[in-house]
Amino acid sequence: MKKILIASTLFLFIISCKQKDSENKIVDIAAENTESSFPIKRMRNTQNILDGIYSELLKKDSKLQKLDKKVNAINSDSKIMKELYSDIINNSTDYYNIAKSDAKSITDSLLRKEILVIVTNSSEKFNEKKVKFEELTKQVNFNNHKIYSFYQAFKIKKTLPEIEKYQNAHPLKTDSLENFINKQNQLLSELKNLK
Repeated sequence: MKKILIASTLFLFIISCKQKDSENKIVDIAAENTESSFPIKRMRNTQNILDGIYSELLKKDSKLQKLDKKVNAINSDSKIMKELYSDIINNSTDYYNIAKSDAKSITDSLLRKEILVIVTNSSEKFNEKKVKFEELTKQVNFNNHKIYSFYQAFKIKKTLPEIEKYQNAHPLKTDSLENFINKQNQLLSELKNLK
């Protein structure tokens, strides 16, 4: 009895190993040629895939590196310029508010009027400059958006052939999936017929 039990267990083990081998072959076939010289899988974890592909292209192309530096420099400089001028405007606005408030507290009415006129005239001249600055700031912002848009369009055009190469290197073959579905259907049939 023990010999029959050991023999049947051994037989079932061998059959299950053969079944696993055939199942693994389907998975192995599906996984064939999924490795790429282009590290697209790695990029998914650290950055979006488009920027990841573009950064890989940057490493190999000095012209792209120069362009990228120009775009980054102009963006950085525009932020610095806007902050610099914003500080001037904010400081000047604060000054005029404080000067008007302090001028109103002057007890001599003639001196108070004289100082308020001087401060108001200076404030109005500054406001004319501020209007011009605001127009120029709008143009800077508009140009920044255009630069960003054109650069993004360029990056898409530059990376599109790379993702297409990746797709061609990893064609979506349906044979393995169809075979796997057949295996699933066979197992479903077995399970349905179990009593």
